[in-house]
Amino acid sequence: MQINWNDRDPIYRQLRDRIVELILDGVFSDGDSLPSVRQIANEQRINPITVSKAFQLLVEDHLVEKRRGLGMFVGDGAGEKLAGLEKERFLKEEWPVIAGKINRLGLDARLLLAQLETDG
Repeated sequence: MQINWNDRDPIYRQLRDRIVELILDGVFSDGDSLPSVRQIANEQRINPITVSKAFQLLVEDHLVEKRRGLGMFVGDGAGEKLAGLEKERFLKEEWPVIAGKINRLGLDARLLLAQLETDG
């Protein structure tokens, strides 16, 4: 699991967000086992408590379930739920910033959509 750490956000939050990305990208599907706390802590050279805190956030969001003695597993419907939550977050938080920049730069929406189709 590759993570590019930043200095803005707490490490547990960055780890949580990276696991969310991996679920959205289909790397982890509903019912899949996640790497253990110890494995992630060793790979990323971070404190196991930090990893546990990231997992706890995912459990609280009902995206991951803890199976006693077995580990952590992606919950049923987690991918769909995340897609909905991420769309909502994008439209509320990121899109207004992007739309503002488009307007400030005087960019044409039709040209942007054409570029998206070309790049996409």
